[in-house]
Parts: sequence; C-alpha cells; structure tokens
Amino acid sequence: MTSPMLSKGQNLSLPDDVVRIDVVIGWTESEIEVDGSALLLGADGKVGCDSDFVFYNQPESAEGAVRFLGASATEEGAQARIALDLSAIPGNVHTVALVGSVGVGTFGDLGKLTLRIVDAAGHSLAEYATADATTESAFVFGEVYRRGTEWKVRAVGQGWESGLAGLAAHFGVDVDEDAGHEPTEAPAVTTPEPAAAPHQVCERPSGSAARTPVQNRGVRTAKRAPKKTKPVEFKLAELDTWQRAPLFSVIGVGVGEEQERRATSALIATMQAVRPFARAICARMGAPVGAFEGYVEVQFERGDSKVIPDAVLKVSRGGRVWTGLLEVKTGNGKLRRDQLESYLDVARRKKYDVVVSLSNDVPASPGELPVEVDRRKLTRVALRHLSWAEVAHEARMLLSHGGIEEDLHAWILSEFLRYLDCPRSGASEFVDMGRHWVAVRDAVTAGTLRAGDQKALAVADTWVSLSRHLALRLTAQLGATVNHVLSRRHRADPTVRSAAVAERLAADGTFEAVLRIPDTAGDLVVVADVRTNKIRCRTTLDAPNEGTSGRRLSWLIRQLEDAPGDVQVEVVFAERGNEACELLATVRANPKVLTAGRAGPIVSFSLVQNFPMGSRRSGTAASFIASVKSATDTFYGSVVQPLRGWVPAAPKQPEPPTPDDGTGSVPVDLVSHRQ
Repeated sequence: MTSPMLSKGQNLSLPDDVVRIDVVIGWTESEIEVDGSALLLGADGKVGCDSDFVFYNQPESAEGAVRFLGASATEEGAQARIALDLSAIPGNVHTVALVGSVGVGTFGDLGKLTLRIVDAAGHSLAEYATADATTESAFVFGEVYRRGTEWKVRAVGQGWESGLAGLAAHFGVDVDEDAGHEPTEAPAVTTPEPAAAPHQVCERPSGSAARTPVQNRGVRTAKRAPKKTKPVEFKLAELDTWQRAPLFSVIGVGVGEEQERRATSALIATMQAVRPFARAICARMGAPVGAFEGYVEVQFERGDSKVIPDAVLKVSRGGRVWTGLLEVKTGNGKLRRDQLESYLDVARRKKYDVVVSLSNDVPASPGELPVEVDRRKLTRVALRHLSWAEVAHEARMLLSHGGIEEDLHAWILSEFLRYLDCPRSGASEFVDMGRHWVAVRDAVTAGTLRAGDQKALAVADTWVSLSRHLALRLTAQLGATVNHVLSRRHRADPTVRSAAVAERLAADGTFEAVLRIPDTAGDLVVVADVRTNKIRCRTTLDAPNEGTSGRRLSWLIRQLEDAPGDVQVEVVFAERGNEACELLATVRANPKVLTAGRAGPIVSFSLVQNFPMGSRRSGTAASFIASVKSATDTFYGSVVQPLRGWVPAAPKQPEPPTPDDGTGSVPVDLVSHRQ
C-alpha cells in the first residue's frame, strides 16, 4: 500500500496508536551528501536551548526523544533518518522541524527530494516530494507538531541559502563563532569555563519530561574529517603457505545453533571492542550514540516458559539506556513469526526499545521486514531487520573509507570480516538463491514457467535482494553510494515488484538490475539470461554533440584502451532505426566498419559484454550468484570506470579588433560586419 502524498503546506494526522516514528529524508543524486537534523521548538518557534538542535555533531536531544541515525544508500539515491519517540518529547515542545543540509553544493543539485514518515514496522504513513529547490543549502522538509492531544505532520518545503548554521541561528540556536574550524574530540556542545560569557540554561517545566539543566555556549556545525588507519602488515613469514592465526576461528563450527552462537559472539565482541563499528550497527537499529554493551544468551520469563534471545544490546547516553533484543540466523536459517512475537512481548513488558532480526535475508528495500508480525505488538516496541550483508558493508566502509583511528581496532574489524567471509561462518553476504532456484531455472529452460507460480515469485524476490546486495557491495568497494534503481511503485509495494520480475522471467527468461554509480557516464545494467546461460552487462552513454561520426567514435575508442576486445560496441544514429554493432577488437582495427555508408551523426553508444552464468543455487565457484558478482565487478572495472561523459569545450571569446594604425585602413572582420 502506498502512503498518502502531501503537497506543500498540507498536513495529516498521525494514527493515535503510533508512538515511535522514523523520519526519512531522501534525495536522488547520491554523490552529494545530505545531513538530516531536527530542531525541538516551543510555541514561539524557537529552541529552548542549544541541546534542542539534533544533528551529526549532537545526535540526540537531552531526553533522548529525538535521535539522528545517519545516512545510507537506497535504490533511488540516498537517505538520512531521524527517529522520534513522540511519548518522550517534552510537553513544552510544540513542533519538531525536520531539516536537511548540504556542506557542498545546493539542494537544486540533488534532483527530487522526499520526506517520508514511517512507523515502527517500516510502513509509510505520509510522504512529501519536491523538486523546487534551487540555491538553498539548508531545507526544512516538514514538521511534526502537536494539535491538542494528537500529533500531525506538515509538508513545509522552505529553504535557506545560509546553510545549516544560518538555519539553526534562525531558530534560536547559538552557533559557535569557530564553527568553520574542525571540531576536536570535545563534545559538540561545549561547557563554559567560569570566566566565560553568560551561558544559556535549558530547563523543562516540572509538568513535562524530566530534564537535566544544560549549559552551553554555542554549537559547532563543522564536521570532523574521517581518519584512516594502515592495516597490520605481516612480513616475517618464511613461506607464502604460512597462515596468520585468526582472531575468530571457524575450526569446529557446526551448523544451526552452534553456528549462530559463534557468529553472534563474534559480532558482539567486535562491537564491544571497536566503538565506531558499534555506532554504525546500532544506528541501523535506531539506537542513540553512546556507550555500547552486549550480552549473549540472556533468559527472560514469558508465562510458564523461558525466552532466550541471541543477544541483548544496551546503549547508554546520559541518564537514558536504550535496549534491544537480537535474534540471529545463519546459513539457510529462516526467521519465525512466533519467535519474533515472543521477543516483542518480552520487550514490551520490560519497556525495551526494539527487537532486531539478523539473518542472510537481504530485504529489497531499506526498512522492509522479511517476516510479517501482528502490528498490534509494535505499539510500544519497534521491529527492525539487518542482513549479514549490511553488517559486512558497514565494516568495509569503515576500513576502506575512514572512521577507524587505531591500528588495533582496524585489525580486529578486518579479522571479523575474515570470519564472515568464511563459508563455515554461515554469515556470508549473499550466497544462496533459495530452495526453489533449481526448479525455476529448469522450468525457464523448458518453457513451462508461468508468472503466477509461487516458486517464481520467491526467486524473483531473491533476485531483487541480490540486486540490492550488488549495490551495497560496490558502495563499500568504491566509497560512493551505488543505488539499485527501482520505480517508486516497485519500491513501495514488494508484491507488485516481485510480480513484475516473475512476469519478465516467465516471458523471456531474464532478470535485470540497474545500478546507478556516481560520476559514471551511464548506468550499469546487469541482465541474467537463464535460457542462454549468459550474464550480459551493458552501459549506455550519449555521444558528443559535435564533430563527425568518425570523431565521435574515436572519442569513445580512446577511452576503452584497456577494455577487452569481446565488448560489443553498438552505435545509434540520429535517423530512427539506423544502428550498427561490432566487437571492439574489430572497431579498433577498422573504425569505419560502424560508420561507412551511414548518414547522420551518432547520438549514443551502448557497450555490452557477455559472461558465462553459473547454474548452481549456492556455493562459490560455479554458483549463479558468484557469476553475477564476477561479471558486475569485471565490467565495471574494465568498461564503465574508465568512461567519462562528453564535456564540450568552453566557448571562445571573439578576437579583439586590431587598433587603427593611422593609415585609415579598417580591420577585415569589421569590414565584413559592416557589409
């Protein structure tokens, strides 16, 4: 079901039984980073104190009711999330303004902007979309506000050209004069020394949520640059066959419960040791930034029986403790509705915050749950899902692109990844197409598959999950957000999405995934053709809009110097239906083979490369998934990565007229102009 679409200025009442919501700010141009933030405003439209400003340097309000959860990739671009606990928002806070800001560029560079309000089960309650932004660098997307005893959401769509600091100052935040300097390890809100100027004191009245007085003298809006560590090097081995001792051994690991206990222990221990990793994982669960502790095999009473989640997670910040129950599955283990609902009952009775499931199920879209539960159990407790692929993604992002400052922590995190990469861990990123894969593959080959077959729908859903995994994997490798492109309807409705994939599979025997990678000349399209057992990778880019067809073709060939000769080069001419295709090796030897006898200029190029497709449902060397990953990596590295879109030369100024030399002659260009 799609959520109600709001127009600018329109409001909508939130359901009475919804207490916890996530605010999701989305944008399409993911190479530009947007930071989400929130301001807790009184009836006068101003903050009560600086701690009412929640953003990347101050990720939680004083009472913990509003939390900034960070940014992540989506199928359509990227998103930033802010969590609100409506029941904990102080009584004299009238409005929570929902803000986005950019450090580089403007919102006009970002394409479509969206604001979504989702409940604890990930269901969208309201959505606002706009493409009206131009020169703004800070933007109020919307607001959640009180009206009597109910909460409502309103679409605002108002921007500021003065950035986050200017917007924050407009709402009464005292912005530090040194905000342009890089913050130190000190907290974002600084405590004044005795000789400092008079400071602001923020207190809530006794009738509202309890709050400790907060003293501050300004908020710093500058970001700290992430630091990178060097990996630990092992240089003294006498032979290449010598193996390094693993931190997390897989020796003796069985399957089932033993495998789950080992994986859970490795995860919790790594989070305990490497604080940035714990922050990244806990943020995906909706936890605040704070001190992390994890416990395994904790028993809880539930009626006459005992409930034992795989782990209990605790995060403390100030006087508040966030608690989550974790249920872990490895290998082909599937999450069960009854198990999750029993944990939800325990969490509600204990007043815990969330139940988190962790398995090899990769949801096709962020926020989707692999198991539906009774929504009545989500009134006071959130339910979230993580995949092992997402856990590995966070670890790789920290190691490859900054965030780990100690060499020992980098080694621990790399050892954790080493453990996950071992098939015996049961926590491999994505290795299995599911139990229906072989039957569906054979039905496609035989021509007997029909779109409504339940097995085809299951495999279709797995393909979409694999597509998202490809995007996550490339994101970690490249350090840039790679998106799996889906239509809005397919993102909002998993049933419609799976039906469309199954219909295409039954009709022509193919799957397709479109990956959008920042700063590339065209999308990377991956097509798996089950009938021909081929993986076909393709990218399309516009030709230069000047010069002859021969020069336009030469522009492309020069960029493909290291590409393999079996890449197909297809050219499309301006005349409708006029196309040509040859292998790159042939074009290199005789470029005119594509242009001879053809009229009109070339308007676009398509580059295609075929790879063998594995047929097995799981495993490594001969599996379908391994062949899709290998084809995607190879085609990106040899074909897509070197390409750059055409950039025309800057327009030239006219030659200045020659001064009169006293002979009475007039420059030729001026004579021509007069004529």
